Amino acid sequence: MFKNSSKFTIIIIFFLITNCGISQKDPVTGETRNIEPNAGERAKKVAQEGGGIFSNLNNPRSSTTFEFTTSNVLWRATLKTLDFLPLTNADYSGGVIIYDWYSQNNKPDEQIKISVQFLNNEIRSESIKVTAHKKICDNSGKCTNANVDQKFIDTIKENIITSARSLKIEETKKIKK
Repeated sequence: MFKNSSKFTIIIIFFLITNCGISQKDPVTGETRNIEPNAGERAKKVAQEGGGIFSNLNNPRSSTTFEFTTSNVLWRATLKTLDFLPLTNADYSGGVIIYDWYSQNNKPDEQIKISVQFLNNEIRSESIKVTAHKKICDNSGKCTNANVDQKFIDTIKENIITSARSLKIEETKKIKK
């Protein structure tokens, strides 16, 4: 009885040891990449490689603002997706885009205002935070704030992520040529 259970334990330990690294397939490029399970080690690796949303801050020769805006696919996808909205502020170094109040022609009494905050540069819905505000004005010019439907915010995020994936695929195809 002990021989079988000890063999079973050895097999389990073997699988645990050999599967310490996590392998994940990139949904955009299709490449398989190994992910370090230790968060501290992942952070050190990213810092050494100069990764992250603000690139390599230790390199004085890099112009982070320009590199961030041209290399960050999420940033470009957001500008492309929401290009119909009037732009108020784009803070490249802070990773925030703020759009001005906008109303559709068929609903001139309702206006929306959207801001997008970039939390990291991975193409995932958790990488961006979309905030939307809505105001409704009556004929006398008195305006009140109203809640924005979460589905609306989720749709905007999905559109930005879809656009970012398309841009990343185009970028990858150009590099391979």
